[in-house]
Amino acid sequence: MQIKGEVYFIGIKGTGMCALAELMHGMGISVSGSDVDEVFYTDGILKQLKIPYHEVFDASHIGSPSMIVYSDAYSFETNAEMAEARRRGIPLFKFADAVGEYSKGFDSSGIAGVHGKTTTTAIAGTLLKGAEIPAQVLAGSAVSAFGDRSTLNLGDRYFIAETCEYRRNFLSFHPKRIVLTGVETDHTDFFPTYEDIRDAFMDYCKLLPEHGELIYCHDDEGARDVALALKKERPDITLTPYGFEAPGDFRIDSYKVSDERIIMRIGLFPFDFSIRVPGKHTALNAAGAIALVSSLIKKEGGWDDKKAEGVKNALSDFKGSKRRSEILGEAGGILFMDDYAHHPTEIMTTLSGLRDFYPSRRLIVSFMSHTFSRTVSLFDEFASSFTKADIVILHSVYGSARELKNDTVNGLSLGKALYEKVRERGGEVFFVEEPDDSFNLLEGMLRPGDLFITMGAGSNWTLGKKLFNHYSS
Repeated sequence: MQIKGEVYFIGIKGTGMCALAELMHGMGISVSGSDVDEVFYTDGILKQLKIPYHEVFDASHIGSPSMIVYSDAYSFETNAEMAEARRRGIPLFKFADAVGEYSKGFDSSGIAGVHGKTTTTAIAGTLLKGAEIPAQVLAGSAVSAFGDRSTLNLGDRYFIAETCEYRRNFLSFHPKRIVLTGVETDHTDFFPTYEDIRDAFMDYCKLLPEHGELIYCHDDEGARDVALALKKERPDITLTPYGFEAPGDFRIDSYKVSDERIIMRIGLFPFDFSIRVPGKHTALNAAGAIALVSSLIKKEGGWDDKKAEGVKNALSDFKGSKRRSEILGEAGGILFMDDYAHHPTEIMTTLSGLRDFYPSRRLIVSFMSHTFSRTVSLFDEFASSFTKADIVILHSVYGSARELKNDTVNGLSLGKALYEKVRERGGEVFFVEEPDDSFNLLEGMLRPGDLFITMGAGSNWTLGKKLFNHYSS
């Protein structure tokens, strides 16, 4: 179906839901919705855009929309609006399916991968803005270059979206090109083996149309695995590698850290790029974004000096996205940061990048593991992922509503497992079940020159905020 008429959002305050509503609103589609009465940051966005919404769910609210988009947080059994819409035969789309439906109206590119897709999407949007390419972008987090929104609207020719592998949600998307940042074991409640998750990414890439393009991280074994398999089944698809080990135009030929910036040279370009967000993984994400933007620029007539300068300056000014090496601020001589890293590979690469950027600072980490299934299946990897930290404070496992509690693993058992590995380099490990209960411990521990970072997809981010506010007062 072509999206037109009125669209009603059930759960409109969610980050992704609000972002999609904002994009549709910008395209002249009549948008309204509903949610709970709790105040979220998205309330301000909806009110600024003058998008009407109810703060209670009631069957009488939905009217006669052409389609309804609903959040996965709600069900037909418990949500009166969803039940009424199904009874009346109104087309219903869960969020991922609605994004897929929206993507039909554009030359669309999906950014996918177990790690790095939010940052890659954010960088791609930032570069498109610098190059003045008529595109819309949907990221999974707020981006400073997007005006602290999750969306960017520069025109209606291209659509770039972060696409999620969980429950194969990305199979609803309609890509003409895909950026694949990396593939490895994750979401083990849904993908029990590596082969399961690899095959999901493979199925996604096979959605590419004839002569579509797969832009993939050549340095990542899983992404290479998918690219090689795809080449055998779909020789018509263009494969564009990027990375430190990649052949071709998007090879990272040089990399160094200077004055808390990455300075790198990429094969196609006769100048250096710089970026202020730490880590080699950030350099890889930037290279993937540059490869995607280059593909779109070719469709717009090719590179010229103005586009090259715009892209170079945009990357230099990129400040990251929310919860991705996000700097809360510096207070009392202590640098406070927050990061969403919740997979061992993400933790290792993020901490390694921080160590390179801030070699003279003590690196103190608060970590809350997310989901019991991930913690159990990747237990040994988690235990080895904090070796760059000086002090690690672990908390209880932050469970998910989609799984049952597993008593065989907890934050204490994880702490015991990584104790010796951190101690090998003179570090320390503590376990404090609830994040807020470690406030006094950290107040006595932190000193000027330290870097304190909260990591994970749990609730411990509030601890960093409280400590920063405390030292700021």
